[in-house]
Amino acid sequence: MPATLVTHKFGGTSLADADSYRTVADIVTARDEGRQVVVVSASAGTTDGLIDLVSRAGRPGASFEELANSLRARQTALIEGLMGSTASDDLVADLDKEFGDIEDVLRATRVMRTALDNAIGAVAGFGEVWSARLLAAHLRSRGHDAVWLDAREVLVVQAAEPAPAVDWERTRANLDDWLGHHEGRIVVVTGFIATDAEGAATTLGRNGSDYSAAIFAALLDADELIIWTDVDGVMSADPRLVPQAEVLGSLSYNEAMELAYFGAKVIHPATMTPAIRHGIPVTIRNTFNPSAPGSRISPESSTDVPVKGFASIGEMALINLEGTAMIGVPGISERLFGALRAAGVSVVMISQGSSEHSICFAVPESEAESARKAVEDAFAAESRRGLFQDLEVTRGVTILAAVGDGMSGTPGIAARLFGSLVRAGVNVRAIAQGSSERNISVVIDSADATRALRAVHSGFYLSRQTLSIGLIGHGHVGGTLLDQMAGRLESLIQEFGVDLRVRAIAGSRTMLLDDNRIDLGTWRERLAQGGAQTHPTDLDLLAEYIHTDSVPHAAIIDCTADDGVATRYADWLAAGIHVITPNKKANTASLDYYRSLQQSGRRADAHYFYETTVGAALPVIQTLRDLVQTGDVVRRIEGVFSGTLSYLFNSFDGSVPFSEIVRMAKEKGYTEPDPREDLSGMDVARKVVILAREMGMEAGVDDMEIEGLIPPGLEQGSVEDFLTGLAEHDDAMLRRVDEARERGQVLRFVGVIDPGRGTHVALRSFDGDHPFARIRLTDNIVTFQTDRYSENPLVVQGPGAGPEVTAGGVFADLLRLANYLGATL
Repeated sequence: MPATLVTHKFGGTSLADADSYRTVADIVTARDEGRQVVVVSASAGTTDGLIDLVSRAGRPGASFEELANSLRARQTALIEGLMGSTASDDLVADLDKEFGDIEDVLRATRVMRTALDNAIGAVAGFGEVWSARLLAAHLRSRGHDAVWLDAREVLVVQAAEPAPAVDWERTRANLDDWLGHHEGRIVVVTGFIATDAEGAATTLGRNGSDYSAAIFAALLDADELIIWTDVDGVMSADPRLVPQAEVLGSLSYNEAMELAYFGAKVIHPATMTPAIRHGIPVTIRNTFNPSAPGSRISPESSTDVPVKGFASIGEMALINLEGTAMIGVPGISERLFGALRAAGVSVVMISQGSSEHSICFAVPESEAESARKAVEDAFAAESRRGLFQDLEVTRGVTILAAVGDGMSGTPGIAARLFGSLVRAGVNVRAIAQGSSERNISVVIDSADATRALRAVHSGFYLSRQTLSIGLIGHGHVGGTLLDQMAGRLESLIQEFGVDLRVRAIAGSRTMLLDDNRIDLGTWRERLAQGGAQTHPTDLDLLAEYIHTDSVPHAAIIDCTADDGVATRYADWLAAGIHVITPNKKANTASLDYYRSLQQSGRRADAHYFYETTVGAALPVIQTLRDLVQTGDVVRRIEGVFSGTLSYLFNSFDGSVPFSEIVRMAKEKGYTEPDPREDLSGMDVARKVVILAREMGMEAGVDDMEIEGLIPPGLEQGSVEDFLTGLAEHDDAMLRRVDEARERGQVLRFVGVIDPGRGTHVALRSFDGDHPFARIRLTDNIVTFQTDRYSENPLVVQGPGAGPEVTAGGVFADLLRLANYLGATL
């Protein structure tokens, strides 16, 4: 054979119809160098139909004629659809002759009243014959030098486990003889079928065509074996269960074998054996996406990630044997597993403690009863003497395996794996790891399997700083926050590994959900247009949706001023959802609720960030925490805590009515949605309560002296009614400003926290040289008088209102959370 030789294998889905055959031909003929061997399966569904024919023939009263006619008609239509009516005559004639042979076998089976293995072997392989002959004919019709080989002419096998054993000497001699009598740059070979030592037709079992391809690649010393299927390659996990599963670019033979053993469906373990023996690289590629590079399996692969993939085997049972008779007694394992072997029980996983007091093993659930009986019989004598405890059989478990050559010698892999399971709330029943460190297997309840698989996959494949985010309230602050995030997401991922995935955005009536992430450039349009991903706002559903096992962390950002949303924080924190908010309602609710927020976060390892509840983006709360935690004693805090009121009194000089300045502030987003929240003093009062509670004071809004700015009679009614009515009181406010100006003072609305005297909020006047008199626009200013800062108070000053500033502070809290998660995992 030429030095360059590639073996292809195409499965049934790749040969489902005439167009699929054309695609296969395009793929094969795209290579114009060297010789190619193309191993083919039967067209999708054909083998099952042929086996069903024999089965029906062996059942008294069952009819097979209609199914036979259907199979013949389908194959005839495939031939004519690919070759055209004129060119298909010879192929249809061969097909008719073979169906005559099949009918002879069926009639004999009907007489025998049972479907014998040799009858099934004789009939089941016709689908591969039809595929190989048709593909070769199609290639020749396109001007290519193609021949086809019935593998039953050369491939000799004998029954063995787990796959038929190849008689390499006889097979190689047969193939050499066949090649000596046939020429063709492209050889199309039937997969799945072979002959036994006596020359009877047989099959290689399920996934037999992959095995055929590996056998012929080894026989011909191929440079590469390409298995074409309907997926882009070997995935890091089952994509049906883990939406974030990725195609693995490269795997070692060992990694592929481990994943295949534990249920990865793309490649069968038997396929790997001939390839490993001859060092032939195997590539998994997609027939329907041939431009994708696929997954390359070779003796060694990159170890850029320690864990390559995760796989699981369900419908298992865990059997645990305990007893003092096991400690230090040689031969216990031999007796145990010998008994299981004699009973025909397959042991999938074994785990034993170093004390030798117990040993547990996993078996298919269908074999659990046989295993239990075999073990009880083997150790009946010891059980009668009380040396063994009752045998424990736990059904409904799944084995989850993490596989990767890079795990060997890499510290922290087990901690990361089990940490992911802990965060997902998954209990581990048994653990096994070989000395190669290539595989860690755990036994878990099947009910937890999908959650566990998603959790461990995200723990290794996503950034430790990946967050699933739900935002509530997309008005001034929330909408601005989303816009700010939109401009930073890519650079945060690339530069810092911070992956912020906004998966839910909720307004008062409608919310938008997305399985992966919402495009922050189009969220407004998507919400307005509606569609399948928009839903009536349901905060329980939103919390459940973002708290997914496929992303390591979940966070809710509340940008509302709603009491109802704030009452949910404790439940979210207890569920492990981080909370970030500028909403002051939660921290100024009852003391019991405030304390429950702190406790919930600590118990569930969830975090609660609320820096922007006081001073927008200014580090007011963090400064206070630093002072308290480092042992300083805070004697007094005083400040202009409202950017809104700061703006109002910085702007109000009498030239424009006070009511008009309030209206302009609302339009600019400086006020709460209802300006009375600011003018009542309640906004400042809440900030004062938040700081007082941070100091350990048992403060509450109801206990505070508050001098508000809402004229009597305007407390109720709509916002517009309030703004209209406020104009009637412009003269009174003008008089207060003029009186202060005459004294050389300015008006400022301040809050005071004094541990010895309590808290209060009021409109006060300050001399022109006071720090409070020198603030600008929406500035907040806070002074901390402490033991360390007694003569010259510590001052924090800066803009304290406006959607951009507040949103920036919330964004900073979000990044603070992400950085904390990255540092602690």
